[in-house]
Amino acid sequence: MPLISRLATRVRAARQDMGLPRRELSERSGVSPRYLAQLEAGEGNISVLLLHRVATALNMKIEDLLSEEAPFDADVTRVAQLYDQAPVAVQGRVRALLAPENPATLRAQRICLVGLRGAGKSTLGRLAADKLKIPFVELNDEIEAEAGMPLGEVMALYGQDGYRAMEAQAITRVVERHDKLILAVAGGIVAETATFAQVLERFHTIWIRTSPAEHMARVRAQGDLRPMEGNPAAMDQLKTFLTTRAPLYERALAQVDTSTKPVQTSVNELLTTIATNRFLDSIGTR
Repeated sequence: MPLISRLATRVRAARQDMGLPRRELSERSGVSPRYLAQLEAGEGNISVLLLHRVATALNMKIEDLLSEEAPFDADVTRVAQLYDQAPVAVQGRVRALLAPENPATLRAQRICLVGLRGAGKSTLGRLAADKLKIPFVELNDEIEAEAGMPLGEVMALYGQDGYRAMEAQAITRVVERHDKLILAVAGGIVAETATFAQVLERFHTIWIRTSPAEHMARVRAQGDLRPMEGNPAAMDQLKTFLTTRAPLYERALAQVDTSTKPVQTSVNELLTTIATNRFLDSIGTR
């Protein structure tokens, strides 16, 4: 469409969408009704100065009238006008609702606890969820339920790669089923780049951490003697492991250190962390 015709169509559509008689547009812009009639008919030329006045009177930018790439959309212009006139709080809610990349929108009210085994993710997560009256999900339980077999058999049958694939699928299912919950995941999930990226995007993440000595003691208390069995250097390896993974765990939005603390104290700190960061606030109240 020739420029003059495109310009005529857009000016006319914008004026009609605003419900403006041509004479009122003339009064707002300082451009005569006769000149406006010629402009909307696609007859004659208009100076940049006069066109700028017309665009301003229509609450538009002059480039919106001239652009080739973006066809004029009266609805979009109207929405833009309403947005400009809305209170700041309303504008904030509109941005949150319209931006799919908005972190608060994507994470909803989902919380994920990350950290090595023995830090206290399952214990704290279950107690905090009970206090908050929201679901608690252990990701490995979700994997076992889907596979129809214990985790040990999953690992034996499918191997580490198969388990990691199921882990990623389980994260997707949890996101689809829950907008509000506390999830506990295995410590190694942070090493899976794509899966951990999904966790960071879809959950408010909290690193549950403790000292190497307590990691080891708690795992042994759970009846798992493998970390120490036939391996006198196990503690040094655990420390190295923690140091290596710390930068990944530090990508979490918050941390709770459970070292040398009673369980209830750590639960209270977790609840305080959730409240302080407003992880369970709905998007409409932010």
